[in-house]
Amino acid sequence: MKTTLTALALSGALFGTLACGQRSDRPEAKTLPRVAVTLAATGTPEGGDWVAATLQSTRTAMMSTRMAAQVTRVLVQEGQRVSAGTLLLALNDQDLQGQLKAAETGLATIEAQHRRIVALQAQRASTIAELQQVEAQVAQAQAGVTALKANIAYTQIRAPFSGVVQSRKVSEGDFVGPGMPLVELVGEGEQELVATVSEREAKGLKLGSKLAFTVDGAKGEAQITALAPGGDPWSHKGTLRARVLKPKGLRQGTFARILVPGLATETLTVPKSALVQRGELTGVFVAKDGQAELRWLSLGETIGDLASVRAGLKAGEKVIDNPGALQDGQPIDIRQGEVSHGK
Repeated sequence: MKTTLTALALSGALFGTLACGQRSDRPEAKTLPRVAVTLAATGTPEGGDWVAATLQSTRTAMMSTRMAAQVTRVLVQEGQRVSAGTLLLALNDQDLQGQLKAAETGLATIEAQHRRIVALQAQRASTIAELQQVEAQVAQAQAGVTALKANIAYTQIRAPFSGVVQSRKVSEGDFVGPGMPLVELVGEGEQELVATVSEREAKGLKLGSKLAFTVDGAKGEAQITALAPGGDPWSHKGTLRARVLKPKGLRQGTFARILVPGLATETLTVPKSALVQRGELTGVFVAKDGQAELRWLSLGETIGDLASVRAGLKAGEKVIDNPGALQDGQPIDIRQGEVSHGK
């Protein structure tokens, strides 16, 4: 009897263990992540296309000299404001100064000779030929003095207009030659945007047209002052210049984007909040057949809250916004009423 009870107890324990094992192996229902999606849309939010440009002053000068000499003094630094005529740097002019003194002495001598010939001519004691000869010598000596003074002026590098020293290329003691860049000066007045545009991008544009642009997160307006499409034989692109109307006082050399309206082609865009980064690759999750499918993209410009897509996506596909920690192939549940159509 005792043996029977023990067997029954073991049988019951074994049954309970198997029953527990069966309950633990039963799959539990999992809650699928609920996601919001937006449809990949064509077009740009402002109804045009963006062209890269550089902001610069309408007055820019790279100062140089036509003399070969040593730099003796540098009187300005980067960022310094100067007025027109300010001496920026000086070159060694000792040789030229010596030549000038000799030339001025020669000029004084020939001028004295000229005065004597003129006096003799009044007394009919000299010939017309002698007078003409000394007059030619005076003119030649004067030209020599003028040329030396001009060369000495090239050793004094002065600001041609008021502005800011953008860069200083030399230091005291450097030896410079003709045409070598010395100091770059940028005017503080009007500013302009400079861009290269293709013939397609230039269609519909004309001198005097006003264009919108963005720079450092700020929006502005510029007016076209020069337009030469197709000037480069290699890229077939030309130069666009647009004077900044507003805002004023922007930082020189800043990268900007000009909105060129009326282009025939459209751009596929997705929200920047939908982008995921994996190392150097950028992509989005697309809702497809109840799963999140990771799609790598080739991106173009990013304007505002949108990123343009060059390849990897088709218009109308359901892009998951704010994907968080989603994984490729993970089942998802699209939130009801949360399918937007982009911008």
